[in-house]
Amino acid sequence: MRLRTLPLAASCILTGAAAAEVDGASNWQVISLTLVTTFLLQILSNFANDYGDYSHGVDNENRLGPMRTMQSGAISKEQMRQALIMTSLLSLLSGLLLLWIVFAPQSQFLQALIMLFFGIAAIAAAIRYTVGRNPYGYRGLGDLFVFLFFGPVGVMGTYFLLTSVIAPHTLLLACTIGLFSTAVLNLNNLRDHENDRAMGKRTLLVQLGYNRGKIYQTLLIGIGTVCLTLWLFTKNQPITSWLAILPAIAQCALLAKVWRTQRPQELDSELKKVALLTFLSSLLLFMV
Repeated sequence: MRLRTLPLAASCILTGAAAAEVDGASNWQVISLTLVTTFLLQILSNFANDYGDYSHGVDNENRLGPMRTMQSGAISKEQMRQALIMTSLLSLLSGLLLLWIVFAPQSQFLQALIMLFFGIAAIAAAIRYTVGRNPYGYRGLGDLFVFLFFGPVGVMGTYFLLTSVIAPHTLLLACTIGLFSTAVLNLNNLRDHENDRAMGKRTLLVQLGYNRGKIYQTLLIGIGTVCLTLWLFTKNQPITSWLAILPAIAQCALLAKVWRTQRPQELDSELKKVALLTFLSSLLLFMV
């Protein structure tokens, strides 16, 4: 289940809820159920990634990251297939309950159908990242989908669930979380780029190359920090809200380690730092 990835999944929900609270909307029942649905989608994505990479031979003895469950033999393909089906159904049920609570009282069935479309798309995207004959993660599209679902869909979708409004100013926050989340994926791909290239997994990083991937990482963190700063400035947030910029600045400082690193395996520890700092920024936005 890779529970260490769940704080990053929570970041988009907390950030969207923080923006809604600034605009006077808050509902703990909706926020809690949105978090549950998002966690299930993240776990589904983790299961699918384990299943897909093992099936395509990418999870092998040359891979530098932590040992995966199917790779180690702890879980069979049939067991993981069953887990994928079960988690997909749980995600769908949780999402349907969320939509019923939000939209049924006002008979907003069109809005519910639109959000249901995005929910089903999220389930499909979680599975198709590495599963199937032509998964999009093997064609360099993983970064785009991570940005979209952790950014605009996650942040602006949460804001919409709480306010029934699409607000342009939330796009800045959506870009912040989307870019930071993509930065975590890029670090993962920086670490695994040699084995990915050898096994035909053409991530965007493999196509860019190792050194250009570091430039890309710098742009992801830098632009994400600028977007967060612009949102805080344009929304005239109190001084306490500016605490959220500190974890983003810390991420900028971590870039020095990325640039110094020549051995890809040393980047593994940086993934957790970027994910936790992203979560801390969203938590501070939500709390203050």
